[in-house]
Amino acid sequence: MRAQLLRQVVSLRDVSTPLELVDIPTPRPTRGEIRIRVAACGVCHTELDEVEGRTAPPILPVVPGHEVVGYVDEVGDDVSHHRIGDRVGVGWIHSSSGGEQENICPQFRATGRDVNGGYAEYMTVPEEYAYPIPKCFTDSEAAPLLCAGAIGYRAMRLTGIEDGQTLGLTGFGGSAHLVLQMVRHQFPRTKVFVFARDGDQQEFSLELGAVWAGHTTDRAPIPLDAIIDTTPAWQPVVEALANLAPGGRLVINAIRKEDDDKEQLLQLSYHEHLWMEREVKTVANITHYDIREFLPLAAEIPLRSTITTYPLEEANRAIVELKQGSVKGAKVLVMDA
Repeated sequence: MRAQLLRQVVSLRDVSTPLELVDIPTPRPTRGEIRIRVAACGVCHTELDEVEGRTAPPILPVVPGHEVVGYVDEVGDDVSHHRIGDRVGVGWIHSSSGGEQENICPQFRATGRDVNGGYAEYMTVPEEYAYPIPKCFTDSEAAPLLCAGAIGYRAMRLTGIEDGQTLGLTGFGGSAHLVLQMVRHQFPRTKVFVFARDGDQQEFSLELGAVWAGHTTDRAPIPLDAIIDTTPAWQPVVEALANLAPGGRLVINAIRKEDDDKEQLLQLSYHEHLWMEREVKTVANITHYDIREFLPLAAEIPLRSTITTYPLEEANRAIVELKQGSVKGAKVLVMDA
């Protein structure tokens, strides 16, 4: 089968082709697993963290990709939840303990990092970690929901906001543009304020229903009850804390932060940024419960992913453009482009 392979950790400032398109053996499902013929796979910022070593794969080479949509084409022994031909999705969690805290337990294994993922024509996964895809979504539309959407759902819940409270989103890419739609559905009286460096992203957020949009360093018209940060940088963290109301909570939805602007943390003032019972909470991975709860909600809204598609052969271009910040919505690899 064709697959994009990461052979070594590199800096995307120095290397523009970190992945190699190769032919590798098609995997076979073992007991309790299914094999998926991949139709589409989203390109997530976590892939940048893998490529550049911030969350390096434990064994190389590896096939990245963890926003996978495809069709069951073979099942292992003792599989009971899926049949050949079923359309399913796979997210960041490939397998774990199955408990409520499986996202932070030692058994957690990540799709496309700890095991081969969806930048390929086929992949295998334990059947409990594959989810039915609602019919209202195309393959490409559904792909970003498996991580950007589902992890955004978890981040939204971790804010603890109630209808009518104010929410900020700093960074407005694949996840945040879905969170904004979720919030408008679940908390219709909640006003959403967006912080983004790019003017096009600010405008995009207003089109989706944000009441205000400004630069990362701007101050919102009012202090905010909660803010979700989806950026790879540190400055948005400091600026978000300055925008929180007393008792507010900042939820950082990023698996790693880059070091380029780490000195921004020296701007932290306990009195201005942390005092008055402001809180900081992080999102760590995801559970299969999150994804199973989220997908029906996504269909009910229904969420609409704004996507740019690329053939599998152009995975490197998609990753480099993501690194450069060329994002409106989400990027998706398609197998039959």
